[in-house]
Amino acid sequence: MKADSCILVIGDTDVGRRVCSALSARGIRTLHLGDPTDSELSSALTPEVEGVAVMLHDDIRALRYSLIAEHLRPGIRLFVGMFDRTVRQQLESTVTNCVVLSPAAISVPTMVAAAIAPSVASIRRRDQMADRAWVSISTDDTAGIQPWKIPFRLRVRGIRGIALGQFRSYDAGSTTLLAGAFGLVLIIAIDTLVGLTHASGLRALYDATRTVATISSPDLPDSAGVLIWATIAAIIVMGFTAMFAAGIVNHLLSGRHVTLVGRRVVPRSGHVVVAGMGQVGLRLAQELRSIGVAVVGIERDPQAPGLGIARASGVPVIIGNASSQDALKRAGASRAIAIVAAGSEERENIAVAVTALAGRPGARVVLRAGSDDAITETTSLFQIGSVIDVNGLTAVFVAESMIGSKPYVVFPTETSFESIDTQTGEVSDLGSAPARCVCVL
Repeated sequence: MKADSCILVIGDTDVGRRVCSALSARGIRTLHLGDPTDSELSSALTPEVEGVAVMLHDDIRALRYSLIAEHLRPGIRLFVGMFDRTVRQQLESTVTNCVVLSPAAISVPTMVAAAIAPSVASIRRRDQMADRAWVSISTDDTAGIQPWKIPFRLRVRGIRGIALGQFRSYDAGSTTLLAGAFGLVLIIAIDTLVGLTHASGLRALYDATRTVATISSPDLPDSAGVLIWATIAAIIVMGFTAMFAAGIVNHLLSGRHVTLVGRRVVPRSGHVVVAGMGQVGLRLAQELRSIGVAVVGIERDPQAPGLGIARASGVPVIIGNASSQDALKRAGASRAIAIVAAGSEERENIAVAVTALAGRPGARVVLRAGSDDAITETTSLFQIGSVIDVNGLTAVFVAESMIGSKPYVVFPTETSFESIDTQTGEVSDLGSAPARCVCVL
């Protein structure tokens, strides 16, 4: 960059403030606007401005600012933080000089590694758009990009966990449904055995099924035992039928975020529990599934917008408070590989971590951080898990991109952040986590 050049940062957000600080730490002059009007943006885009970083929580506003900047200064370097994948694709196809990534896309590779392979710094797809080959980034003397495959043992544990999760209850409603279904099957089986005393096997099964379905009842012999059983069975069938019907209704009304059979069952073991199915949690769950790791999500809000995407992606999601022992028990946290607290509220993530460790001391816990200092203050008192500074990772990634570098991935070390250049493969030390600037105009 030229000595008198400047970078314009748009967005009075935590990430925006930290991007501004990261650029200033590199000696780059910045102009930081919170929510500029069209005229303010036009005035700010002077010839000295070589790049614009749009860091907002609202994708539509971010899209609008990006298009205005491109209209006023065609070809200017742009970096836009955007969550919605469809909007990102449209912007990238329209503005070819624009880099569009979300904090989730930048931080999830590090969170994946922390959850399933703590010995490496980051695990990401070789080609984020299509490739199914994965690479790992180490932090030892041979730091660099290396091919990576999920360990066979880890994959087998996930497959076994999903297999054991078939026809297993995960809450009171599913317990009622399964109890009613298995009860009806049991009555049919017993009724069939009783019917064998006076009919063929196929006829006995047919009569038993029709009886349980309350279609009709067969003529029974005048045997005291048979008649007593038929009377008792009729009463029991009424109860099991009511349980089965109630379970079906509850399952249909619950949103069907978890199934009792198929790929969206709750794994019994060898899986990762992701608490918080927002943008980061959802992206993390999708990446883990792509790798071949079994996963289950927990979401407090039954109307969360990501639930439909999770269901389409085959990710089972339990509705409940992840900071409660009940929700973690339903998710099988005691037999999970790791518990990831990926919510947007740091204090809730701390509560999830503490609850998980209380139920299973020594469990591998990963916490999303970045918006305030709550987790930093807590970890200074006791170790509660691996902390991933999502906003810090995003800020240094954006700063590197704005000064002309093309980081392949950014990852944390014990004392700082490091990046690997996409073209050269060189590892660069980016310093410690950037602070928050106070220069928003």
